[in-house]
Amino acid sequence: MKKLNMHSPNLTQENISRLRQMFPGCVTEGRSEGGYIQLSVDFDQLRQELSESIVEGPQERYHLNWPGKREALLASNAPIAKTLRPYRNESVDFDGTKNLFIEGDNLDALKLLQETYLGKVKLIYMDPPYNRKKGNNLVYRDDFIGNTFEYLTLSNQTDEQGNRLVANTESNGRFHSDWLGMMYQRLRVARNLMAPAGVIAISIDDAESANVLHLCYEVFGETNYLGTLIWKNATDNNPSNIAVEHESIHVFARSKTDLEGVWKSSVSDVKEVLIKVGNELIAKYPNDAEQLQAAYTDWFRENKDQLGPLADYKFIDGSGVYAGSRSVHNPGKEGYRYDVMHPITKKPCKQPLMGYRFPETTMKRLLNEKKILFGDDESKLIELKVYAFEFEDKMSSVFDLDGRSGAYDLKTLFPEGKKVFSNPKPVLLMERLVSFMTQPKDICLDLFAGSSTLAHATMEISRRDGSNRRFISVQFPEEIGQDSKDAKEAFQFCTQVGLKPHISEISKERIRRAGAAILKKEAVQTWNRDIGFRVLKIDTSNMADIYYAPDALEKPNLDMFVDNIKPDRTPEDLLFQVMLDWGVDLALPIAKQAIQGKDVFLVDGNALAACFDGHGGVDEAFVKELAKVQPLRVVFRDAGFKDSSVKINVEQIFKLLSPATEVKCI
Repeated sequence: MKKLNMHSPNLTQENISRLRQMFPGCVTEGRSEGGYIQLSVDFDQLRQELSESIVEGPQERYHLNWPGKREALLASNAPIAKTLRPYRNESVDFDGTKNLFIEGDNLDALKLLQETYLGKVKLIYMDPPYNRKKGNNLVYRDDFIGNTFEYLTLSNQTDEQGNRLVANTESNGRFHSDWLGMMYQRLRVARNLMAPAGVIAISIDDAESANVLHLCYEVFGETNYLGTLIWKNATDNNPSNIAVEHESIHVFARSKTDLEGVWKSSVSDVKEVLIKVGNELIAKYPNDAEQLQAAYTDWFRENKDQLGPLADYKFIDGSGVYAGSRSVHNPGKEGYRYDVMHPITKKPCKQPLMGYRFPETTMKRLLNEKKILFGDDESKLIELKVYAFEFEDKMSSVFDLDGRSGAYDLKTLFPEGKKVFSNPKPVLLMERLVSFMTQPKDICLDLFAGSSTLAHATMEISRRDGSNRRFISVQFPEEIGQDSKDAKEAFQFCTQVGLKPHISEISKERIRRAGAAILKKEAVQTWNRDIGFRVLKIDTSNMADIYYAPDALEKPNLDMFVDNIKPDRTPEDLLFQVMLDWGVDLALPIAKQAIQGKDVFLVDGNALAACFDGHGGVDEAFVKELAKVQPLRVVFRDAGFKDSSVKINVEQIFKLLSPATEVKCI
């Protein structure tokens, strides 16, 4: 029986619990005055979280540490003066799509998306460059903010654009530290975008698997670890070492408690359909097995493309729909040995190479239940019959999926190229993750898009189950060199089809071709047929430098800064920066309407109205006309007002005609 505390609450521990929710990395293990291990606040870390400069702190504690960790933390919190610029000519269905493709550094992308998608992303997938100590392969480029701190001095390496380079060399003493710093920044900012019931899945090989786990323990909290999926994908024929035949996918939740009861695959709905169709046909043909199978076969052929992982449930009998290709062999080690007699030839059936996975008593029960399928004679291996109602809708921690299928997926889309990408992830792998970890209207974010497998899988699942999942893909425009056979083939492909030799260009082309192929397939009627994407590229701010540092302006240069917007930027460029700043969904429909001869952007009807006329044409008559739209937000260009009196009266006009409107200018 629990005892009453008989004292007031321990407010310190309650405060630590609340602090842990906000800053998991600031709560660690420490010793109390009595010598007991308890949760305590890492005040050095907390000061760093709340500081705009590096905080020194020699305190020893249990945590993952490496040279440059404080700098990485500072970089993850530092603001950036950048924006997203739209590129209509590279997009597909720019005005109608809900999907985004962001070209640029994914740390910048995460920071830019924070305001708009804070707490809204259901699945974040990361397939970062694996940190293998082979050759001089580029790990990643980071474009740091020079006026925040001089991070480049740690490596003394830059490319011609001033981007820091991290190379996979055996001699690099900070090999793990460089890679950890890159990942740490992105994980910290990515957490902000995750929905309360959101998850993050990180594909990684053995080189950094343990470090990724410890990074995630710190960023997400150890209690939010959901598990590690082991994908057995290929055989490594290396006679001198352990044959590595798998990759790991570490999965963490934003909040494990919020996730309970939510995580469920759309395959459950397919399972219910199969059970329902089977019961209806059994009732219609109760005593005619041939007619029953023929009727189900007709239905199966019409609906096969909608069944996904249950597409091998091709058969039916009096007990229901079933799959007939389930193996009974014991994988990996010696199983049970006994004879199973063929019902017609009365001879022992051929045994699996490693024996049966069931003991003989279980096999006898399965035979009595008529759940064992035989071939025409004893020379064929027997198989297990599994009914649809027995299908368990859960994700096994270990699963087989041929890694070579990813290359086949690409080959069907890119017949011109021999090998467009090295080791692309299979569509079926991404379908498995997306179907279990998201619901029909959720957002999936791919931070290292690569060959855009996640975008392909998201569209494929939506076509099949009628959902309208959205994807946001982020890919750095990494130039494709010619230093390897694979790179040369990718470079030649880009040249052949007229693409820039950048990874991001192949990523976008994959989504275009996958979308076109998916549209040709039969689809559930409720699918919105969204196979498009808006291309947005990370660039410097649209605002002139003086906008952010007016004190640096010298009087002789006043004439140069009459306008605070860079001359090469379009009104639509300005619109997207305003949407970012205001936290407006970047995928909302955009319309352009002429009001009194001036172009006005209307986002999602009246969510945002923007007029970027910069010639002093905005007068009170125009403002009154625009107020009739009753926008929730309205923005003007500072240089667009006819005179100072109009600018002063704008807010008053909206208070009178549209009091709910929030008014701003740039």
